[in-house]
Amino acid sequence: MDVLSSPFMIPILGIVFGTGMIVVIVVTIFWFKARDRELQVHQEMQLREMEHQRRMKELELEIEKTRARQAAQV
Repeated sequence: MDVLSSPFMIPILGIVFGTGMIVVIVVTIFWFKARDRELQVHQEMQLREMEHQRRMKELELEIEKTRARQAAQV
């Protein structure tokens, strides 16, 4: 008797492939969620970097103003 012609082979293969499809779907969903979260974190980091650069420019301008005032007083 051939293994593939066994009457139990179809339900067994159905269970294996059905379970495999569920696993593939769950992994795909988790991968997309992780990728989305990664993109959000990257965007947040870019915004923080831009804010930091803006603050640094403001501080540099403040330092220049302070130096100009000190030079004018001397």
